[in-house]
Amino acid sequence: MAEQPEVTFVGTATTVLRIGGFTLLTDPNFLHRGQRAYLGKGMWSRRRTDPALRIADLPALDAVVLSHLHGDHFDRVARRELDRQLPIVTTPSAQQKLTRWGFHGALGLSTWRSHELHRDGETLRLTSMPGQHGPGLLDQLLPDVMGTMLELFRDGTRRFRLYVTGDTLNRPQLAAIPERYPDIDAMLIHLGGTKVAGILLTMDAQQGADLVELVRPKLTVPIHYDDYRVFRSPLAHFVEEVRRRGLARQVRTIARGETVPLTLAG
Repeated sequence: MAEQPEVTFVGTATTVLRIGGFTLLTDPNFLHRGQRAYLGKGMWSRRRTDPALRIADLPALDAVVLSHLHGDHFDRVARRELDRQLPIVTTPSAQQKLTRWGFHGALGLSTWRSHELHRDGETLRLTSMPGQHGPGLLDQLLPDVMGTMLELFRDGTRRFRLYVTGDTLNRPQLAAIPERYPDIDAMLIHLGGTKVAGILLTMDAQQGADLVELVRPKLTVPIHYDDYRVFRSPLAHFVEEVRRRGLARQVRTIARGETVPLTLAG
C-alpha cells in the first residue's frame, strides 16, 4: 500500500495510480514512437514518443479508468494484451464496444454515477464527471468522454480526492464539479491543445489554467501534452500561463517514467 497517493506517468494520458491499497491504470496507450493511433472518421495521428512502460511491466491492477474510446487512449496493444476480466470504468458507449471486444469487466457510468472498489476496510469510489470533447455540434461526431472523481475512504472518512479530467474542453458544464466537490486534493489535467482541421478538441494552456482556477485543486499534474502530432499546445505554455496567474506552486510537472506524490506535502 502506498503511504500517500502517487502517480506514475507512462505517456499520453496513461498513468498508474496508487491510492491507498488500490492500483489503477488510466487511458491505456502503449503504442511506440512512429506508430499511428486511429482517431475515428478516417483520421490518424502518429506518436512522437515511447511509453515509459509496457503492459507486461505493470503492477497488479484493480481497475482501468478510461475517459473515452479513442486510439490514443485505448489502443490495439491494450486491446490485445490487457486482462479481459479487469474492471474498466468508462462511458456507456465505450462499455458497449469493449464488451463486444470481450472485455466483460467494462462498466459504463453516466454522468454523476459511481462505482466502488473495496479492500481491507478501504473504499475507492469512482464517479463519472461531465466532459465535452469538441465544440458545438462537432462533439456529436466524437466519442462520449468523461472525467473521473476518485475518492478514497478509510473507516468511513474520506482521506483523498482526485479529479482526472479526461479529454474535455473547458465548457460551462464543468462548473458543476467544484460546486459538488469543493475540496479536491489533486487534479490530473489532460492538455495538449489537440487540433484537427484547426478545431480545438482538448484544453490548451489558457483553457487549462482557467480550469485550475475554476476547480481550485491543491495540486495539479499536467499530462497528455506532447505525444502526438495533433497536440499543438506545449506543456511550457501551460507552465508559463499558470506562473503568470500566480498558480505555479500548485502545479507539479512529471516526466514519462517518473513517479510523484499527489499531495503537496510530498
